[in-house]
Amino acid sequence: MFGSLPVRERRGSPSEASISEPRTSRPNLFQSLRQDFQIIFERDPAARNWLEVVCCYPGLHALAIHRISHKLWHHNIPFIPRFLSHIARLFTGIEIHPGAAIGQGVFIDHGMGVVIGETAIVGDYCLIYQNVTLGGTGKETGKRHPTVGNHVIVGAGAKVLGNLDIGNHVRIGAGSIVLRSVPSDCTVVGVPGRIISRSGRGCPLEHGKLPDVEGQIIRTLLDRIEELEQKIQKLH
Repeated sequence: MFGSLPVRERRGSPSEASISEPRTSRPNLFQSLRQDFQIIFERDPAARNWLEVVCCYPGLHALAIHRISHKLWHHNIPFIPRFLSHIARLFTGIEIHPGAAIGQGVFIDHGMGVVIGETAIVGDYCLIYQNVTLGGTGKETGKRHPTVGNHVIVGAGAKVLGNLDIGNHVRIGAGSIVLRSVPSDCTVVGVPGRIISRSGRGCPLEHGKLPDVEGQIIRTLLDRIEELEQKIQKLH
């Protein structure tokens, strides 16, 4: 039904030219929907056939509705874009503000609980898991949501908050809370998010192999306590 679509690699740190929304150079609506459809087969081994993907993938449904509402939003059409996003949230559990700019080939896997704010920008070929929030941190006006680069993976339950930049090929571990900008090719884990690797380009995000940062800190503290107890015993 759809032809093969190669995933284009984009290098370098995020910039307006690479991850903002160049309306004149972006694919048209049909091309974007086609990329959203095709990327599911490349990302998800559970995708068996086109009918199953079209009917059973809420992330695809939410993106399709968003791309329509986004165009209406930029034509300053009142009410309808917000109403469409509300309908998408009711049926998919995914809330994407019609003002958010979403690149092509984005895959929202499972999707329940995903929230993407009004001024958020998501680059091409990103992978977003369930319960992810790309949100703000308060009552700021203007640009107040994250700008996410190309080929970024955001793990389940992760929160990226505020007007910050996430570079290309960044991997954000499940449950992380990112409050600062992250350069390209990094892996971020923890609360708050900390960079634990700077050479992650092209590597899959394997949550089972991520370092347990909090566990390492606790073990260090326990070792220190044991050392102090031994010194106290020697004094007695």
